[in-house]
Amino acid sequence: HHLLALVLYVVIASLVSFIVDRAARYTRAARRSAAESELIQTIAGSVLRGENAIQALVDRVREAFHLPGVRVVVGGEVVARAGEPLPDGRFTDIPLTDEAVLELHGADLAASERRLLGVVTAQLRAALDTERLEKTAQQIEPIAASDRVRGALLSALSHDLRRPLAAASAAVGGLRAAGPELAAADRQELLETADESLTALGTLLTDLLDVSRLQTGVLTIADIATDPAEAIAPALDELQLGPADVTLALQHGDAVAHADPVLLQRVLVNLLANAHRYAPAGVPVHVSTSTFGDRLEIRIVDRGPGVPAEKKDDIFVPFQRLGDTDNSSGLGLGLALSRGFIEAMRGTLTSEDTPGGGLTMVISLRTAGETDAAAGVAADVSVGEGERA
Repeated sequence: HHLLALVLYVVIASLVSFIVDRAARYTRAARRSAAESELIQTIAGSVLRGENAIQALVDRVREAFHLPGVRVVVGGEVVARAGEPLPDGRFTDIPLTDEAVLELHGADLAASERRLLGVVTAQLRAALDTERLEKTAQQIEPIAASDRVRGALLSALSHDLRRPLAAASAAVGGLRAAGPELAAADRQELLETADESLTALGTLLTDLLDVSRLQTGVLTIADIATDPAEAIAPALDELQLGPADVTLALQHGDAVAHADPVLLQRVLVNLLANAHRYAPAGVPVHVSTSTFGDRLEIRIVDRGPGVPAEKKDDIFVPFQRLGDTDNSSGLGLGLALSRGFIEAMRGTLTSEDTPGGGLTMVISLRTAGETDAAAGVAADVSVGEGERA
């Protein structure tokens, strides 16, 4: 009986020992899983809060393993770090990619911590790949945008510059071929054709030069206290628009704005020409002025088809002619130049939907004080690097 009891005690002790050992292992695994889950949640939270993914991972690694310092080195350059390396330079390096290495400064990690480190290194590899793809996309985007602009420019130039050149060349060739035998009326018509074509060509070249000046920041602006009515009236005269074409509501009182009168008139010509072109027959364009705080606003309102919300920014991009497919409306620089000129005057040019349908272009300029208005003197202002349109 004693022998049987001894055997039973040994068996029971072995079973209890086995169960306790398994429970301990399960507990350690659960703790590791909880630590991994907590670490990943912390990393995800850091990224969602807008922190750099690689830097967030490095910070969490140092905290999780209680290391003096952690660094990520890519191609010999440190891209993220937490803490400071040990004075003796001792560290453990873990390859992440062909060029990237994770440096762990401090004591070697225990075997139980290696699995958690594997989770972190996998996240680091993914973060490095994502950063590399983002940099590639950022490099490709301006190239693609430049190619689109270049293609649009070449497409526009192939017609818009060739058309007036061809017309002028044909008119001059006709005059030369006919000689003195050409009737006076026919001679006058050919001369007018050549003059109109060369004028159109000069306008196109002027627009291109102005775009170049705006983009390089060398455009000079005259800052003069200007009554907007003094720019609106000449613009209407230039376009030969009368009361049947445009209605006015000038409610700015005695307020004047900081502006270049010549460039402001040119902006108004562009905006009024566009509004008149798209306004329905018999429906006049409405021009109004008003003041709000230290701003003076000029609104050009039409009842045309308007512009879709997703294309409102595109209309101010050079060489964009929304809805035009025949290249008959120029290089598409009018609105781009208009916004550039207004921004060079420290103002803004924006587009809004007209209530009931149509488009409203809003020019907002700084109002000038009484001293500026009385003096009426100009100050040349060059568009600098930070003020390019």
